Amino acid sequence: MTINCLGKLIDLSSPKVMGILNLTPNSFYDGGKFKNEKSILNQVDKMLSDGATFIDIGAYSSKPNAEFVSEKEEENRLFPVIELILKEFPETLISIDTFRSAIAKKAIENGACIVNDISAGSLDDKMFETIANLQVPYIMMHMKGNPQTMQGLAHYENIVKEMLFYFSEKVASARSFGINDLIIDPGFGFAKKMEHNFEVLNNLELFQMLELPILVGFSRKSMIYKTLETSAEFALNGTTVLNTIALQKGAKILRVHDVREAIECVKLVSQL
Repeated sequence: MTINCLGKLIDLSSPKVMGILNLTPNSFYDGGKFKNEKSILNQVDKMLSDGATFIDIGAYSSKPNAEFVSEKEEENRLFPVIELILKEFPETLISIDTFRSAIAKKAIENGACIVNDISAGSLDDKMFETIANLQVPYIMMHMKGNPQTMQGLAHYENIVKEMLFYFSEKVASARSFGINDLIIDPGFGFAKKMEHNFEVLNNLELFQMLELPILVGFSRKSMIYKTLETSAEFALNGTTVLNTIALQKGAKILRVHDVREAIECVKLVSQL
């Protein structure tokens, strides 16, 4: 189970960690934390040193009811940072968290190597064609609507069955465009109530029938801190617990704010 990043084959048979770098002022946990070159480079250096294989950069907050960000603003936030990181750490495998095909294309042309799309092409009908032309790994997440509307659409008769059908259709469509390297993300917290998130996690092994790498992103999310009656600041231990469960159920990429702790999860679970 490999993906091709800049001509380098990444073997996902051994799970990998993707570090999160949010460039938004309003992300739920680290919004506004990385405002200048020094803070950005320090954080990337820490994540890479702690063992991150990928750095996922996002400039459009996808938390529930997040404010709209123009394409120009997203571009202004992203591209100087891609250049900055690759100048300082030229071997970095950068994933771009965007649902806009134009942003994805320009990011790849500027040195990124993965596109991470919360909408799996649903918010931009040119995305699949763009990814096919770029021939880069593509992360497809499950979501309904958009960040502004998704929580009002969290209605399911059988969420796991509906999600498997959703991914089957998305994968077939992506393959028809000639996209090779696909990764699926169940989208914990996106158009899902608390009980939906835990039902999906409880059945995560069923998604292996899609025969694609599974990425999970629980890091410090409300499904953890609301259950524990705390806050995102104190949700690291809960994140570690859910990452461990996900690894045991077949997850191949952990998308996290805290890389060192996630690497420890991978190392320990690999000994079982």
